Amino acid sequence: MQRDPKIIALGHSPDPDDAFMFYAIAQNKVDLRGYRFEHRLEDIQTLNERAACGELHVSAISIHAYAYVTDKYALMPCGASMGDGYGPIVIRKHSTPNEDVDLREHLRKLVIAVPGTMTSAYLALQLYLGDFKHVVVPFDRIFDAVKNGKADAGLIIHEGQLTYAKSGFDKIVDLGAWWKGETGLPLALGGNVVRKDLSERVRHDLVEIVRESIGYGLAHRDEAVQHALPYAREMDQKMARKFIGMYVNEFTLDYGEIGREAIRRFLGAARRAGHIAKLAPIEFAS
Repeated sequence: MQRDPKIIALGHSPDPDDAFMFYAIAQNKVDLRGYRFEHRLEDIQTLNERAACGELHVSAISIHAYAYVTDKYALMPCGASMGDGYGPIVIRKHSTPNEDVDLREHLRKLVIAVPGTMTSAYLALQLYLGDFKHVVVPFDRIFDAVKNGKADAGLIIHEGQLTYAKSGFDKIVDLGAWWKGETGLPLALGGNVVRKDLSERVRHDLVEIVRESIGYGLAHRDEAVQHALPYAREMDQKMARKFIGMYVNEFTLDYGEIGREAIRRFLGAARRAGHIAKLAPIEFAS
C-alpha cells in the first residue's frame, strides 16, 4: 500500500453536519497541500465496517467502532460529534408509558430498531438498558420499521432527532440527556480517524486540512449551510442550521480535555459492562 498517497479516500456520511464539516475541502476553500480528496459518502454503519478493513485513509467513524480499529487508525483531534445534553433518542408510535411504569423494564420488553450494532447510539442504549431485543434497520428506515410493526420502538440518530414529532412519534428517552445526567459529560458519538500506516507528515497534513475545513465552515456558516442543505432530509433551512449547530461546534474543532475524557468515560463504561471485549489506549493523531 502506498505510504504517502496524494489521492486521499475520505469517508463521511451523507448528512448535513458532515457536509458542513467537509465543505471547504469539497470546494477547495482551504489549502489542500497538493492532495486530492475522493469523497466516499456512506451511512455510518457501512463506514464503521470499512474502517474495520482499513479501506479509507480518513473516515468518519462511530466512537463505539473506534474501539475495534485502534490497530489501524488514530483518532483525529478534530471532527468530533458530541451530544452535550442531547443525542440519540428512543421513539415509539404510541404515547410513552405512565409514570408508574419502570421505563427500562418497559423498553426491555420491546423490539427496538437500531441503526447498526457498531454505532455509538447502540452502545449508549446498551449502557442504559443492558440486554434488550433489537433488529438492525438502516437509519433512514427506522421510522418505517416502527410504523409497519417490524419493531415496537426505534433508536433514532441524525435528523430524526429533530423530525420525530412531525413524523408522528413520541420520544421515550434521550440518551444524550441521560448520559449528561449520569456523568456530567457530553456523549461521544462520532469522530474522524486517520490511518496509522501513513507517514507522520501525511497524517499531520490531513489533520490540519480537516481542522481548517471545519474552521472555515464555522467562520462562513451561511455558505457552508447552503452547501449542506441538499443532505438535509426532511429539514428546512432553519432546522438544518439547528441540527448542524448541535453537532459542529467547539468540540468539533478540538475535543479538548472534556471531549477526551468523554471518550474515555464512554468506552471505559462499556468495557466494564462487558459490551466491549477489550479496549486499547486511545490514540490521537497530531
